[in-house]
Amino acid sequence: MDWIVAQKLALSIGLGLLVGLQREWTAPRVAGIRTFTLITMFGTMVGLLTDPFGYWLVVAGLVAIGAMAAVASHAKAMRAGARAGSRAGLTTQVCMLIMYIVGVALSVDQTILAIIVTGVVAVLLQWKGMLHGFVDRIGEKDIRAIFQLVLIGLVILPLVPNEGYGPYKVINPFEIWLMVVLICGISVGSYLASKYLGTRAGTVLSSVLGGLISSTATTVSYSRRSKKVPSAAGLASIVIMIASTIVFARVIIEVAVVGPSILPKLVAPLAVMMGWMTIICVILYVCTRKEEQQVLLDEDPSDLKAAIIFGILYGVVLFAVAAVRENLSDEWLYLVAAISGLTDMDAITLSTVQLIKAEGLSIDTGWRMILIGAMSNLIFKAGAVAVLGNGRLLGRIALVFGLSLAGGVVILMYWP
Repeated sequence: MDWIVAQKLALSIGLGLLVGLQREWTAPRVAGIRTFTLITMFGTMVGLLTDPFGYWLVVAGLVAIGAMAAVASHAKAMRAGARAGSRAGLTTQVCMLIMYIVGVALSVDQTILAIIVTGVVAVLLQWKGMLHGFVDRIGEKDIRAIFQLVLIGLVILPLVPNEGYGPYKVINPFEIWLMVVLICGISVGSYLASKYLGTRAGTVLSSVLGGLISSTATTVSYSRRSKKVPSAAGLASIVIMIASTIVFARVIIEVAVVGPSILPKLVAPLAVMMGWMTIICVILYVCTRKEEQQVLLDEDPSDLKAAIIFGILYGVVLFAVAAVRENLSDEWLYLVAAISGLTDMDAITLSTVQLIKAEGLSIDTGWRMILIGAMSNLIFKAGAVAVLGNGRLLGRIALVFGLSLAGGVVILMYWP
């Protein structure tokens, strides 16, 4: 027997054993560890025999496995029919078909695909309780958020024209809407994670999730809380500072997704700023340990109105940056970044990355714009604390944000 054929059979046995082990461990079952191993081997053998016999053999094998799964499912349903509340599922039967295809994939040298599919199948089977528990915990608002994300990402996005418009050809509706989908995806994912973790998460985790969803919203929420409960000023300052620091992690993630090729050149000064603010967070946390509370996540993160507003802002920033770049010196770009960053970091970050990728902006100017936007955002949030929070919170935020801004100024002035 050819050594390559032996390797394929050995791998099919291993993958079949993996899924079969999980099915054998659960009960009731239609197929177990031996059946799944044999099914995967059968798929590999059928695939290896397609050269002399043709691909009709693969289809015949699939029909045979499907028929056996149907018979086994019917028998199981008949046995369980008398039991109250019994419910026949199709998970094992579908897995039988998938593992047959995995065996076929191995025979035609699609090894990586076969391994990935098997891993996903095994994980989904093992996470049954956790996934069902997650579904039980989410409500109507959460389902609406998920499907609004599906709407803007899988329905609207493919229909949006993918070409540049306007005097500078920088207004690309597809790219603008893609950014909307990206931001909504991050927000919905963070929102659902916080929903699933519930009250077990501590102050630090709440701050991280608040920073990923909206550091400005987090600042407003805790400022109002400090107004009602002055003793919560210490906790509020910790949450606001950590959330503001996580903004830089969010910016780095956005750059990595949208412009991975420029990430190594763009990330260093932003990472240094994040590191400096992290040090401030640690010192503040040590000095002001308070009772843990949770960031209240009441708003729908995938709200379409907010998404459209963001898209408009992103397009305006993109056009303004292009116009300033074309007609004025680079110094004016920093004013655009400062104004944009007051209320939103995503627009200036993503528009800057797109211009750098299009070679309409230098790396050095780009990271400085993003950093200036982030510093401007800190100033805006300090203003929100001044208006909505109490004096004790304002004093702490003024100190930690002041130190953060000082670090940003040093980076802007002395970074090579």
